[in-house]
Amino acid sequence: MKAMVLNEIAGIESSPLELVELPDPRPGPHEVRLRVRCCAICRTDLHVVEGDLPRHTLPIVPGHQIVGIVDDLGPGCGKSQVGQRIGVAWLRHTCGSCAFCAAGRENLCEVSRFTGYHEHGGYATHAVVPEDFAYEIPEAFGDTDAAPLLCAGIIGYRALKRCQLPPGGKLALYGFGASAHVVLQIALHRGNEVYVVSRGGGHAELARRMGATWVGNDATQMPEKADSAIIFAPAGGLVPVALAALKKGGTCALAGIYMSQIPPMDYERHLFYERDLHSVTANTREDGRELLAEAARIPIRPHTNAYPLADANRALGDLKADRINGTGILVMDG
Repeated sequence: MKAMVLNEIAGIESSPLELVELPDPRPGPHEVRLRVRCCAICRTDLHVVEGDLPRHTLPIVPGHQIVGIVDDLGPGCGKSQVGQRIGVAWLRHTCGSCAFCAAGRENLCEVSRFTGYHEHGGYATHAVVPEDFAYEIPEAFGDTDAAPLLCAGIIGYRALKRCQLPPGGKLALYGFGASAHVVLQIALHRGNEVYVVSRGGGHAELARRMGATWVGNDATQMPEKADSAIIFAPAGGLVPVALAALKKGGTCALAGIYMSQIPPMDYERHLFYERDLHSVTANTREDGRELLAEAARIPIRPHTNAYPLADANRALGDLKADRINGTGILVMDG
C-alpha cells in the first residue's frame, strides 16, 4: 500500500511525512481491513507530527477520520461485510471492563488506544481497525462529507454536550475550524444563536455565510453574554476571555486535545457565580453514533478542501497557517 509515514517528530515546514510503499496490512482477529477512499486531516494529526502530544509509536501513519470500503475480514468478525462502507475515528480500543467503560465513559479508559497515534491510521490506501470500533456511514453522506464528521464532528458534538447549552440559548465559539463549522450547523438546527470569535478573515466570512448571529475577533464586543462557550483554538489565553463573556451559571468546554498554558484567572471575574469549566477528552462510540444520526437528519454539509495523499505535508501546513476553511481531505487515487 501507499502511505505517508512519520519517522521522526519535526515541524511540518520540513515536510516530515514521507510517501512510501508498505506491505498491505492483514486484519487480525475481530479486525477489518478497508480500502481507504479518503481521510480528513485534523489538528491532532499536526500535534502528533510536531510533538505537541507525548511521543508514541514511530514510525506511524497518521490520520483518524477515515472512510473506506471493507475488503478483508479477520477471524471472528460477525458484523461487517466485504464491500461495506465504514468510518474509522480516533478511539480504536478500550478495555471494556474498567469502571469508566462500565459507566459509559470509555473515553477515559486507562488503556485506550488511538488511530494514527498508537496504530497506523488513514494517510494510506489501506487501514485496519477493530470491528467494534468501526462506524456505519449513513447513505446521506458522500465520502468527503462523512470524513470530517469522524473527529471534527464527533469531538464538536461531545463539546456541545459538555458545554451544557440550554434550549434556545446563546453559544459562543472560539476558533472557527473544522469542528466549529459542524457545531454551528447543529446548534442552528436546534434553534440556538451562535456567536463566533475568530482572528481569520476567511473563517469569519464563512461563519457569517453559515448563519452566525455575530462574528468578530474580540469577545468583549459580543452584543450579549453567552449561555455556553466552546474553545476550539488550542490557546490557553482564551479561557479567561471566554469565561468573562459567559452569563452567570454558564459553562465553557475546552475541546482541544492540546492547549497552551492557561494564564492566572481572577476568581470573581472568571469563575464565581457558578460558571463551570469542562475539558473534553476523546469521545465514546455512542457519541459517534449519535452524531452521525443527527448529522444525517439535518443534514450536515461540511466545507471541504481536497488534497492528493502525496500532499499531506502541504495540507497540514495549510491547516497550521489557517489557510483552510472547513476541513482538508486527503483523497486516494484509484
